[in-house]
Amino acid sequence: MVEFLGVALILLIPLVYLVVSLGRVQAGAFAAEGAAREAVRAMVTAESSSAGSARAEAAVRIAVIDQGFARDAGALTLECSASPCLTPGATVGAVVRVDVPLPLLPDAVRGWVPLSVPVEAARAGTVDRYTRARP
Repeated sequence: MVEFLGVALILLIPLVYLVVSLGRVQAGAFAAEGAAREAVRAMVTAESSSAGSARAEAAVRIAVIDQGFARDAGALTLECSASPCLTPGATVGAVVRVDVPLPLLPDAVRGWVPLSVPVEAARAGTVDRYTRARP
């Protein structure tokens, strides 16, 4: 009986940690996908490039916070196929990178070794052709 409990604990603790870690990585993937989709949507429907960039950054923050990460866990990169960015028919791309920290590890260990999993998602959208050119 004692051996069974010892073996069960030795096998179950890593298994539970693996499940928790994979759950956090999946949450990071959901955050990155949702953030990239909403950032592109916010950018192509904006009135100006600066307003679109601000709206896209806000969309990334909301998507990352929604999945339980820190406000600054997501990094957004916007790319435009035309200049100005919101030219009718132009393509706008967004790449979102979320660094997912592995759970249950102290901050002291994080200082020695990078203990996070980077997750990236990319989306592209087209500015409506029937709108007027926006700066």
